[in-house]
Amino acid sequence: MSPRHPRHLQRPERILRVVQWATGNIGSRSLRAVVDHPRMALAGVYVTGPEKAGRDAGELCGSGPTGVVTTRDPDEIRALGADCVLYMPRVTDHDELCALLASGANVVTTAGGFHHPPGLEPALRLRVEEACARGGTSLHATGSSPGFITEAVPLVLASLQRRLEKLTVHEYADLSRRNSPGLLFDVMGFGAAPDGGFDEGRLAHVRSGFGPSLRLVADALGLPLESVEARGRIATAVRTTAIAAGVLRAGTVAAQRITLSGRHGGRTLLEFDATWYCTTDLDVDWDLRSTGWRLTVDGDTPLDVDMRFPVPLERLAAVSPGYTAHRAVNAVPAVCAATPGIRTTVDLPLFTAALG
Repeated sequence: MSPRHPRHLQRPERILRVVQWATGNIGSRSLRAVVDHPRMALAGVYVTGPEKAGRDAGELCGSGPTGVVTTRDPDEIRALGADCVLYMPRVTDHDELCALLASGANVVTTAGGFHHPPGLEPALRLRVEEACARGGTSLHATGSSPGFITEAVPLVLASLQRRLEKLTVHEYADLSRRNSPGLLFDVMGFGAAPDGGFDEGRLAHVRSGFGPSLRLVADALGLPLESVEARGRIATAVRTTAIAAGVLRAGTVAAQRITLSGRHGGRTLLEFDATWYCTTDLDVDWDLRSTGWRLTVDGDTPLDVDMRFPVPLERLAAVSPGYTAHRAVNAVPAVCAATPGIRTTVDLPLFTAALG
């Protein structure tokens, strides 16, 4: 008789009852993954828009009928006694989040904000930890970026090192076929005149979103960061170009690069370098790779790893939500088995997908 596997490597002993909270681009994809999951049962679905309320959950994710009717009543969701809630709103409401945790539901969220507990505002951290203690529950924040590429993968690559000089995560996104004018032009500032330089609000947003991951990895390595510094650069289009979202005029912003540098011992130890572009015809000579990631490790075991999305740009919008949603779904069993509290990528065991 073979020895038993450790508990965290075994499949769940029972079907986990899961709630989907919010059904936007990411939420509808995770909803479908729960419906199709062999070890999960959909317990409920919370929606924010009145047009989505009172419908069978299957209508919102392209599956067949599920028998689960959506609701806008959070009390109804808390009363379900679900094992876990996949919490994916546009903006985190700390009142509703703590209420879910205190009700006895574990939470996995892609909304971010909890990747590095020591960096949280102390009162918020205490409040969330107390809710977890009352409910006997855990909270975990994850996704593709931040999450998978800024925490899980760097930790694996660093496990080969005995001396680490620098680890950099390069992220590339070709947005030329992204048909989202509001996002590209109004939010991200593509197509704008470059006179104002880099938008400081966007710089702060990226720092708060990705900085905690750098700090988490550094702490795990025993090399805590003294600071996380951010800088942004823009490049302009050489000539007027038609993209899926509209027309990009010559001389306007056509590419952006944001670099976060985590410093330890007076030098850059960890770096996140994101390049988003709408055309390769730029006024600067940047290394523009296909959509995906590249990780470089400078140490006594150097590495250069490419991870690209082998999907035509025209199909990327249909495929890319899975990169964020599926990791969250796969994390559910590990989070349900974890001790109460805010649990990070470092705290949880390695988890995989239950595919059969």
